[in-house]
Amino acid sequence: MECSARNLGRALVVIVDDRVAHGEHADPTGPLVTELLKEAGFVVDGSVVVAGELVDIRNALNTAVIGGVDLVVTVGGTGVSPRDVTPDATAGVLDRPIPGIAEAIRASGLAAGALDAGLSRGLAGISGSTLVVNLAPSRAAVRDGMATLTPLVKRVIDELSWPDHD
Repeated sequence: MECSARNLGRALVVIVDDRVAHGEHADPTGPLVTELLKEAGFVVDGSVVVAGELVDIRNALNTAVIGGVDLVVTVGGTGVSPRDVTPDATAGVLDRPIPGIAEAIRASGLAAGALDAGLSRGLAGISGSTLVVNLAPSRAAVRDGMATLTPLVKRVIDELSWPDHD
């Protein structure tokens, strides 16, 4: 496919999971997100695992933005429990939210039966020139979220690279 052969830019995956961050559990979704990003045409800089702490998540996002990646996909910490703070950390980093992306991911995830996607408080938006997107942590939510996100990301990256005509 022509689009997937094109390099869309650099991406980073941030896994938000206390058990994975403390070495108690293997990362079940990072490799899947990385594979799907590569299939979409991204060069994946890597995967970072952080505990579900506001400051840790915010630091990972800020580091990715400063590092110049085009896309950051976070996985985990999007639910309704008090420990689910990824959207709160993300909100503090975003310059411009793009609610339509998050709404599309929730709607398609719920339609596909990924309840955690439908109940996600995940956000999407721009920080600097980086698109940041939160996904729910189940494999079903990740697969469906990436399928929904991929065509939208291509458009956002194209728009961000358009020259300013002011």
